[in-house]
Amino acid sequence: MSNYASIEKIFILDGGEAHVDDGSIYSPGLNVGVPMTLSCNAYLVRHREGWFLWDTGTQDDLVSEPIGRIIAHGIRGTVRRTLEAQLAELGVAPGQIGTIAISHAHYDHVGNCRLFRKAKWIAQKAEYEAMFGPNPEEFGYSPELYETMRQNEVELVEGDHDVFGDGAVRLIFTPGHTLGHCSLLIRLPETGSVLLSGDVAHNRENFRLRRVPAFNADKSASVASMEKVDALLRAERATMWINHDTAESKLLPHAPAAIL
Repeated sequence: MSNYASIEKIFILDGGEAHVDDGSIYSPGLNVGVPMTLSCNAYLVRHREGWFLWDTGTQDDLVSEPIGRIIAHGIRGTVRRTLEAQLAELGVAPGQIGTIAISHAHYDHVGNCRLFRKAKWIAQKAEYEAMFGPNPEEFGYSPELYETMRQNEVELVEGDHDVFGDGAVRLIFTPGHTLGHCSLLIRLPETGSVLLSGDVAHNRENFRLRRVPAFNADKSASVASMEKVDALLRAERATMWINHDTAESKLLPHAPAAIL
């Protein structure tokens, strides 16, 4: 039982799937030529101060393209259910989301940013500068997906950050996959501490063996971030939910079920 009564619950939203023909992009030298499907989730948190959204999934308009579309790094994105429809099922309108943060700016995490124009965006400074710098495509970013975020209220942070100031939701700075990549530590009332991985690792085995994807921005920073997360998991006695580990994701209850 957590002491952080300010968190009521979390919903895991289906943010689409990512499909690759060659799984070795996530583990160089292994799974060469092996097709893989990765889960993509977004996470809706009910805090006593309002709704908080972590990541926004793959862009909703792909729901009209059954085979999806190759968007970046040869990765094909598909969407079965729109994020907007899942929020509606929970009785939450996009305009009711008060605060938003993203792990990083790849398409499957920022795909629906345009829905949340009223939300305060807590942004890691290094990621913000890469997103709106001179060469976002260099990092595999699609600026049209998040361009509207320029108009959001923005709070730039550097390093770890306490989102609500009560210790219940904390950005954990885990650079390497991208320059400003973050994970999220959330202290749930019954489940206890949970670490939402972002893309600090794409599956449990890669995390355990400290494997770094070929397209990560900084290999040494990636390994250091995995070490940081590992230490945090032990210190907090936390569970890690690995966003892209399809087998693990299937074991967790998704919206409309809530996790307390």
